[in-house]
Amino acid sequence: MSQWLSSMPSAAPAFALAPRAVASARAAPAPVAAPRVQADVAPETRGGAGAVSAVVAGCGVAVVAGRRGRRQRRHGGQVHCRAVATETETERPVYPFSAIVGQAEMKLSLILNVIDPKIGGCMILGDRGTGKTTTIRAVTDLLPQIECVQDDLYNSSPSDQDLMSKEVRMKVAMGEKLETYFKTVPMVDLPLGATEDRVCGTIDIEKALTEGVKAFEPGLLARANRGILYVDEVNLLDDHLVDVLLDSAASGRNTVEREGISMSHPARFILIGSGNPEEGELRPQLMDRFGMHALIRTERDPDLRVRIVQWTREFAEDPAGFRARFAEDNKVFAKQIVEATARLQDVSVDPVISRQISEICFNCGVEGIRGDLVVKRAARAYCSFDGRTEVTVEDVKKVVTLCLRHRLPSDVMDSTNPDDRIAEVVEEVFG
Repeated sequence: MSQWLSSMPSAAPAFALAPRAVASARAAPAPVAAPRVQADVAPETRGGAGAVSAVVAGCGVAVVAGRRGRRQRRHGGQVHCRAVATETETERPVYPFSAIVGQAEMKLSLILNVIDPKIGGCMILGDRGTGKTTTIRAVTDLLPQIECVQDDLYNSSPSDQDLMSKEVRMKVAMGEKLETYFKTVPMVDLPLGATEDRVCGTIDIEKALTEGVKAFEPGLLARANRGILYVDEVNLLDDHLVDVLLDSAASGRNTVEREGISMSHPARFILIGSGNPEEGELRPQLMDRFGMHALIRTERDPDLRVRIVQWTREFAEDPAGFRARFAEDNKVFAKQIVEATARLQDVSVDPVISRQISEICFNCGVEGIRGDLVVKRAARAYCSFDGRTEVTVEDVKKVVTLCLRHRLPSDVMDSTNPDDRIAEVVEEVFG
């Protein structure tokens, strides 16, 4: 696997992609705040998009970060990736993922969640201005388009019953032909000031007043179905809203009971949160619900800092030209994610390694078995991304810290770094 991610700590080392990407990734900085884009992908990448579609379409991505909206476009025709894009006058470009240097933990966590959304999302905490939002949006630029039912507010799948709204299921039961179209994987921003009604949905006041009927007005969770829910500063969000998001992400459905309306609709997505720990902590019970936890630190290498500034300026001045320089690398990366998603079902874990994973979680003092499940799923996703079907001890070592550091019990008398504690236990178990 060619090197795409920068070097990581022993518990979460980097892994690779394409040869050219190595030079690109090392030279290219992660901008502090790049604009968003929506772009189509070159025909060469369309062939394998269906494989990833099965997973991304079945389980979207939810990211907890930004407060900015994202326009969506409807597409007809084939499903295709957006890794290599040709911008139109109405599109705003996204900073290329292959041009982001450093922040290996964040990139690894996002990629593994895309490959296997059942990992449970990711919490990204770190310094301000380190490219968290930019990197998250860059990942969505690599994802394939999904097929949705026309004029459906829930991004319903035309083939998967679990991802259909009640109206679509009724049409299928009556044998009606469904008109479909292809759209980019939705990315929904959850603002800090959002109310529970806006998130979950509520009664449609306009219909109630004009037509005298009770009708449901879908919220952000409906829009995020099969897509990405992104909440910036999740540690500042009201706890009850975080509970709602986590419950929906875990169950894959959103149920609303209010004003005489009883409504349930699919809400399957990957939840990814970002924030600055200096601005507030998230309750341990809520932290545990996130599959992985990535720590982001400010780049200290002066040369890389200079390059970050330079590349950010170049992208701002000529987005299309800058993206073209990394188009081939992005295309290779997108293809590798597609193949890893398709290969995931064939990845197996030896019973001995499964037992060692559980032993690590127990010796670290992790409560419950969520840690065991996440470590195993993340190791399988890493193995698949590396092009293999047999999980090894090294695969576990590369993901275990990301999966457990936020699940360790807190002890005011113990000043040991959580990462060091996990590393010690891993060394004891694996020898």
